Amino acid sequence: MKILAASALAIGLGLAAVSASQAMPVAPLDPARGVSQDVIQIAGGCGPGWHRGPYGGCRPMYNCPPGWHSGPFGRRCFRNW
Repeated sequence: MKILAASALAIGLGLAAVSASQAMPVAPLDPARGVSQDVIQIAGGCGPGWHRGPYGGCRPMYNCPPGWHSGPFGRRCFRNW
């Protein structure tokens, strides 16, 4: 009897979880309303002031102070003479 009650409880909780989930929301019928105002599009997914590096990681666009420039692979800053 305990196994039957535990099974019924597990099935009931499983069905309740399935009905409440919304893994894929329904798309709007009007294509003009397809673009949401809540989404801010950022180039490359890194954010402002950053870009994708050679291996896909986010790197700063300007990693040296004004008057300096970055060397090979952006590891060292050199003066602008």
